[in-house]
Amino acid sequence: MLAVLADHGVLLESAQGPIPNVAEMVAGEAIRGSWWGHRAGHRIFAVINDLADSPDVARLRLVNGRITLVHRRLWPALARLEACFPPEALARVDEVHTDSGRHRAISVPFADWLPEPEREAGEALGADEAAAALPECLRAQCEAQS
Repeated sequence: MLAVLADHGVLLESAQGPIPNVAEMVAGEAIRGSWWGHRAGHRIFAVINDLADSPDVARLRLVNGRITLVHRRLWPALARLEACFPPEALARVDEVHTDSGRHRAISVPFADWLPEPEREAGEALGADEAAAALPECLRAQCEAQS
């Protein structure tokens, strides 16, 4: 599934939206309600966690405020177009387990998680080139800012 994400650049984790989502790709069908109750729920959980654990994937709230898996190849474009997005959209969302066994989401600001090589690569991009790397739904956001 990492190759599919690399090809698309961005995928929603499980929400409905203008780009495909991992849960339905794994299930092979549209999912009504929560994917947790779907017969492929365990497989969906495993795939999402494998993707989230990859050093080449960042979990952001980039598309419609929903968890969006973003492949490393798009990080320079996001760096170049950072001003088009609210800071919370580019903050990495990390899931941590607390001592009580609960899950908690931690938000890591873009400047703190983006590796320097990707930031430098973004500085070398033109705005049009960076925008062309993004899916239409994100390009539209940047055009609205212009």
